[in-house]
Amino acid sequence: MTSENQPIAAMDSLLQASKVNIIPNQEYLLQGSILDVQVQRLLHRLKGLCDNVETAPEQFHDYEACFSLRNIADEQAIHTAPLLLRVRRSNDPADSHMPWQLRYVGNPELGDTKRPTLVRSCFDISCSPSIMEFLTEMGCRLEFEYTVRGYLFRKGRMKITVSKIFRPMNQEPLSGSYLVELSLLAPVGADAVAEDMRVFAEKLKPLVILEKIDHRRIAPTGPN
Repeated sequence: MTSENQPIAAMDSLLQASKVNIIPNQEYLLQGSILDVQVQRLLHRLKGLCDNVETAPEQFHDYEACFSLRNIADEQAIHTAPLLLRVRRSNDPADSHMPWQLRYVGNPELGDTKRPTLVRSCFDISCSPSIMEFLTEMGCRLEFEYTVRGYLFRKGRMKITVSKIFRPMNQEPLSGSYLVELSLLAPVGADAVAEDMRVFAEKLKPLVILEKIDHRRIAPTGPN
């Protein structure tokens, strides 16, 4: 195969994988919070429940920025949700060689109220450090930015993060609690994983209550 044909073949493979639901483009998500004074108890419990219990949990220190892009025709429509894109990179000097990450997260699916987790479309793309400049030139607006420090655990395909959010300029914590997220990426239609997540979340009670949260209900919808 010639180098000219390689991108075409790769695109064909990607399209075929999408048609047969191989690509994990759905995020199943549960969220909660725990006070700073209780977080060590939660970390101890997670260490016992998750994989690789004999090792310390993976730690991370990242920077994240959220950009929005609204259709010009929809600028006057207050209730029209803009396209949101998140850019993330590691602040750890040991990870300086790692690419930046661009993430698109869609609106949650609200059809099945009995589903135990929130479900939304999710796409992650590796990119270069110039991604923020590129998004700005595309007309995207920087909505907010922050740094996050925390711990990462894994249980099979499930990912559990316990993280604290800081202001990027002075590293002042935004609250006296940690954000706890239980997530899993799976292809469309893999709803059985939601039940596995519900069972795991039950094991963390009463330290933390993980639930599906529709952020559109708590986010501002327009100017005051």
